[in-house]
Amino acid sequence: MRQNTLFDSEAADTDGTSRRRLLEAGVLAGGGFLAGCLHGGTSETDEQNDSSQTADESRVLIVFFSRTENTQAVAEIIQQEVGGDLFEVHPAEPYPVEYDTLVAQVDEENEAGYTPPLQCRAEDIQSYDTVFIGFPTWDMQLPPPMKTFLREHDLSEKAVVPFNTNGGYGTGSSFQTIEDRCPDADVLEGFSTRGGLERDGIYLAIKGERRGKVKAEVADWLQNI
Repeated sequence: MRQNTLFDSEAADTDGTSRRRLLEAGVLAGGGFLAGCLHGGTSETDEQNDSSQTADESRVLIVFFSRTENTQAVAEIIQQEVGGDLFEVHPAEPYPVEYDTLVAQVDEENEAGYTPPLQCRAEDIQSYDTVFIGFPTWDMQLPPPMKTFLREHDLSEKAVVPFNTNGGYGTGSSFQTIEDRCPDADVLEGFSTRGGLERDGIYLAIKGERRGKVKAEVADWLQNI
């Protein structure tokens, strides 16, 4: 990745059928964890809804990839609002901790069209009607692990709902990539908000008062779609 290339750390109208699908899925309140790459929440898990619902009963899946926990925070907020299961995407080989090394590696992967293998797949994905897809903006693109996820999981005939965190420069081509890679899915209007900016040493930004503001933004977005 070129040194002057932007790299954010974490950074369509729907028809009646789309709205009904999302609302029908959303009424299944509560949340759980999908077997596979389990995710157990953060120190703010006391905000999450209690539920005895199992993954088999849920029709909402919230998939996310998060390096500095900002996208994770948005995923947890969505779960609080509509229920469903959380599934965190992990590359089989973790990315470098050192920022400049990470930037160089991701640039090479994007230029080569490389999509890294993942630790695990989302099992029984066909049982879900609505799949939220969350990620930070990397190199003004969809992160390579999320490209892998979309390649390995068939989301045809599902409502696919993207959400994004970024360092202030937007979603880049990421939302368009999801539409391109999910040609037989119903891709709903996405959500984007500012997270951290790892380049400048700003990591988890969606916490405390800021988390409350993002929660209100998410609620408005869900209501609109």
